[in-house]
Amino acid sequence: MLAAIPYTTFPEIDLGFVQIRTFGLMVALGVFLGAWIAARMGERWGIPADDTISLATRLVIVGVIGSRLTWVATHWDQIDSPVDVIAVWEGGLQFSGGFIAAVLIGMPTFRKWSRLTRWRMLDGMALGLTVGLAFGRVGCYSVGEHLGSSTSFFLGTRFDGGSTREPIQVGDVIHHTALYEGLHLLVLALLLFLLLRAKPVAGSLIGWFCVWYGVARFGTDLLRVNDDTVLGLTGAQWMCVALVPAGLWILFKVRRTLARSDVDDVVDVEDESATPEPSSYGGTASPS
Repeated sequence: MLAAIPYTTFPEIDLGFVQIRTFGLMVALGVFLGAWIAARMGERWGIPADDTISLATRLVIVGVIGSRLTWVATHWDQIDSPVDVIAVWEGGLQFSGGFIAAVLIGMPTFRKWSRLTRWRMLDGMALGLTVGLAFGRVGCYSVGEHLGSSTSFFLGTRFDGGSTREPIQVGDVIHHTALYEGLHLLVLALLLFLLLRAKPVAGSLIGWFCVWYGVARFGTDLLRVNDDTVLGLTGAQWMCVALVPAGLWILFKVRRTLARSDVDDVVDVEDESATPEPSSYGGTASPS
């Protein structure tokens, strides 16, 4: 192997007068940007930004709790005290648990919206979630989580020192799946943004997110060496087994009916604009 990416963990950022936990900072930035993107998207479809932010706040809180509980359940050997159960600022969030918890809590709100608005909002949240996850992976990278097997791959990471959440020896060159996931999420965010500019059929962004993330996450989890498995798969991989078919169903089934809804909306708007307005004399205004 000719080279490897030098890697030293950076769990804290020292500003002189205060030290900031890198993981917590990155997660907070990801949450803020993700919610802001979703709120901006919601405003396009008539959903007030405050409503989106309120929903996003609930989903984040529930998602963090679900992510942490899932991580604790699958990393029980790293829990030495009750404080370790809630120490999310040191890392240790499992996306699959948070995603499932957020879906369950968000379902009642989504059902209140029209079908078309619901899928448009999911598109906005897909873009926001992608950006948020990318920032979260920087946090995972900073504390030494999601370490993989030894490799000679050109993106292999050479561990040069620092505290980690998972065992590794100085000098080891490994697959760092947090790095891989951060990179593919940035690519996905760019593709979703370009797709959004093309004004796609509602459901397009969330459909592609499910397929892309499901395939990519399933693949990167194959490289991990410290995750517990059930029947040979990690918890995230089991989520991906459901996520990819769901994305394909959205892309090839749901979007067809949503495309017709988009056309109906356009026709309704054109009909309303073509309807003669009542004149001040009680009749209809004649065209000039």
